[in-house]
Amino acid sequence: MHLNDLRAEIEAASGRIAGQARETPVEASEALADGIPVLLKLEHLQKTGSFKFRGACNKIVLLTPAQAAAGVVAASNGNHGLGVAAAAQARGIAAEVWVSAQVSPAKARRIEALGARIRCAGEDPVEAETTARRAAEASGRVFVSPYNDVDVVAGQGTLALELHRQAPRLDAVFVAVGGGGLIGGVGAYFKAVSPHTEIVGCWPEHSPVLYECLRAGRIVQVREQPTLSESTAGNLEEGSVTLEICRRAIDRAVLVSEAEIAAAMRLIMEAEHWIVEGAAAVALAAFRKEARRYAGKKAAVVLCGRNVSPEVWATVMGGRPR
Repeated sequence: MHLNDLRAEIEAASGRIAGQARETPVEASEALADGIPVLLKLEHLQKTGSFKFRGACNKIVLLTPAQAAAGVVAASNGNHGLGVAAAAQARGIAAEVWVSAQVSPAKARRIEALGARIRCAGEDPVEAETTARRAAEASGRVFVSPYNDVDVVAGQGTLALELHRQAPRLDAVFVAVGGGGLIGGVGAYFKAVSPHTEIVGCWPEHSPVLYECLRAGRIVQVREQPTLSESTAGNLEEGSVTLEICRRAIDRAVLVSEAEIAAAMRLIMEAEHWIVEGAAAVALAAFRKEARRYAGKKAAVVLCGRNVSPEVWATVMGGRPR
């Protein structure tokens, strides 16, 4: 898909989900990077605590009456599952969410509380995703991918449409990268409306999956280590649309350590009194690492979510990054 075509999809999605997804605010901070100002897109204030609600909402709004009657299937260990469950509940349709053995029990309970049925498969998110797709195909239900779906990517890209309106003429936007749905949508929109804006992809060193795929020019299996950035972890599904979108949408890459992620999580809690998840801290840690490069420029960091598991938060506050 051409990035200009994706821009049109994002603009259509923005109108489609208006009134369901929140327009999250932008705030300035000088306390997070040694006095260098940065704008924060407060997407952790989105419904369900994450940007994932945008993409899930757009996909579910687009379902035909017959598809809605059959219900939807998703695979997620957290944020996407919450987004799908909430969007499905709002439309009054059934949702089934497959999780892997790595899921935080607290996040699984939240997904169930939104009315979704939880199913478990495999040791890692890719295995749960493969099983969920098979279950959807066998039952004739729509599978709502966390990233490998243009409708989902367009929904995530509505964040960029808001950010461009709220903070025009940005020099750079820092975004944490998992499957590439968020940065793909954000990057595609900015490439179309503000080509000078640098799109900075941010990864944990322990889980640089899409980073390595982009380097290889194809989807490869990447060996991961445990990371505080739970919601960006997991290998990519074969044939994901996000690989080509992100190849054209991402300008620079920054990788951060577990210690840098933990420090960013603690700093934003101490300086701004917000608890954010590891993925949001990845983007902030990357900006802190590169802040001098952006002195005198207008940069924004996307705080993509707040759904940190109790286990990870205890690790962070105990000063023992995994």
